[in-house]
Amino acid sequence: MIVVGAGIAGVACAGELARAGIPVEIRERGRVPGGRMASRRFDGRPADLGAAYLTVDDPDFAEVVGRWQAAGLVREWTDTFVAYGPDGRREVPGPVRWAAPGGLRSLVEELARDLPVTVDRLVMTVAPGPVVDGRSCAAVALCMPGPQAALLLDPALAGATRAAQGQRWSPALAGVLGFPNRRWADFRGAFVNEHPVLALVCDDGDRRGDGAPVLVAHTTPEFAAGHLAQPTAAGPAIEEAVRDLLGLPEPAELTHVHRWTYARPVGPGPDAGFHLDDDGVGLAGDVFGVPRVQTAWRSGRDLGRALARRLAGG
Repeated sequence: MIVVGAGIAGVACAGELARAGIPVEIRERGRVPGGRMASRRFDGRPADLGAAYLTVDDPDFAEVVGRWQAAGLVREWTDTFVAYGPDGRREVPGPVRWAAPGGLRSLVEELARDLPVTVDRLVMTVAPGPVVDGRSCAAVALCMPGPQAALLLDPALAGATRAAQGQRWSPALAGVLGFPNRRWADFRGAFVNEHPVLALVCDDGDRRGDGAPVLVAHTTPEFAAGHLAQPTAAGPAIEEAVRDLLGLPEPAELTHVHRWTYARPVGPGPDAGFHLDDDGVGLAGDVFGVPRVQTAWRSGRDLGRALARRLAGG
């Protein structure tokens, strides 16, 4: 059994298979697990480049988060963001958002700790059988955005191909900005409405709990779409937009821009939880519901359980 993609959906899927005694391998094209729960270190500290936080209302996911909390991997961050828009600035209460002091990628790494993950492994083809890059396997789970999965799938795998091609995703850029000092008014995170560049800005020092003068800004899909070919060239515009929004007098000392071609599913996806067809090909991810970390975890877990039942003859 092969799982392609070591984001949270992929490792949750593989974890269920391993617990059921099904031999499983995870193949990840990146250098580390994490997927869109990506973190990167700058001057020795992590900054989250993908998902900004996680929220919890599923009892089973709450148990997982509880274990992370007991291990010191996550902490309750805030239940209040601010929103900037044409009418100014206002507070927006909401659910408790959880953050990871070591970066959200550390949570995926913890789930994958005892699983066989091969990184820097680019899967090229999934053919009927299923056959992954010429190797027959009992089944395959593609835990990645549908447009990426569609590139791997032989058209003869009609059900999975339709499911993958039917997904719609929007892009985003994530800009990490490091400043000499914390000169902004107190806030945790900010939704930015009707802005030509910005969609979300998070105080990463507050999120990490170390008070570092670092902000992470996420752009609108429209702005990102115009800079996918050369994302680093968008750095000055992102910095200018953040400084203007927060009234910052000093330029950033660090500017890093990360491109997400497939950042977020467009609209709530089918509430099926996952896709699994008679060809033994499954798809999982946060596209199967409201786009959230919890949705991706639950989708991968449920696909893993369904595959375990099928492979055990249940």
